[in-house]
Amino acid sequence: MKKRYLFPADYMADPSVHVFNGRLYIYPSHDWESENVENDNGDQYIMKDYHVLSTDDVMEGEVIDHGKVLDLQDIPWAGRQLWDCDVAEKNGKYYMYFPMKDRNDVFHHGVAIADRPEGPFIPQPDPIRGSYSIDMCVFKDEGEYYMYFGGLWGGQLQRYKDNKALEEPYLPSGKEPALPSRVVRLSDDMLQFAEEPRPVVIVDKDGKPLTADNPYRFFEAQWVHKYNGKYYFSYSTGDTHMLCYATGDNRFGPFTYQGVILTPVVGWTTHHAIVEYKGKWYLFHHDSVPSGGKSWLRSLKVCELEYDAEGHIRTIEGMD
Repeated sequence: MKKRYLFPADYMADPSVHVFNGRLYIYPSHDWESENVENDNGDQYIMKDYHVLSTDDVMEGEVIDHGKVLDLQDIPWAGRQLWDCDVAEKNGKYYMYFPMKDRNDVFHHGVAIADRPEGPFIPQPDPIRGSYSIDMCVFKDEGEYYMYFGGLWGGQLQRYKDNKALEEPYLPSGKEPALPSRVVRLSDDMLQFAEEPRPVVIVDKDGKPLTADNPYRFFEAQWVHKYNGKYYFSYSTGDTHMLCYATGDNRFGPFTYQGVILTPVVGWTTHHAIVEYKGKWYLFHHDSVPSGGKSWLRSLKVCELEYDAEGHIRTIEGMD
């Protein structure tokens, strides 16, 4: 299967990808060289700005860098670490949602607004009320916009229960149900949550939630798309280094586990987007091959994604 590094001139990762006005736009995080020692909190990921890339030919065409569109220094409540982001369009405005640690080192979600898909994006003065954790995906469905979010370990999801901060973090273990992703409907003005976030439960073929010791359970990097009327919820398994997916008939789940999309790649993290463009489906992701395996210096990659006759996604070998 043909694969392509999209932007070898710089280290970028965690792609969110959308088609706006007939052109494909990539919204990645921006990796920087780090002197930090790697740890489970992700302190080596010191990202501090966003660029926007675009193309009209995924596998062969020029990928244009539209330059820096948002800088951590421009965000009033900034602490550190601009991790993955996503962008949604409504009524001619483009809304960038990003996770960032405040000055107390707690992740919240910010919003920045642009008049064009390539930015620049102007940040709102405060984070979304009640927001927490990382890795947002914004999905439009039946005229409404929904944000899926959450990530374990450095993503801080284990610090919350029922949308309230815990005095002590709690990570399930063994046969306990795994910590789920979250989903929430956005307000009409796209700037706040319209409701309390709810859990996104992944179940096995018997309808039982995947357990904490299951290597295919959710860890981070959720993405949602529809194919032939089905909702596909895909995600990273984190410390087992795969992309997996589950399907359902409802945007809120539960989603039934189906299989592996991408086997482990070079580098610790796996984070992706799945998009249809000009009649073909693509998997956008990243690995650390160009940096010699440095997990905090990642490069954007793309390949075609295929479904079988039953709608199952064919597994892609990450090391190819």
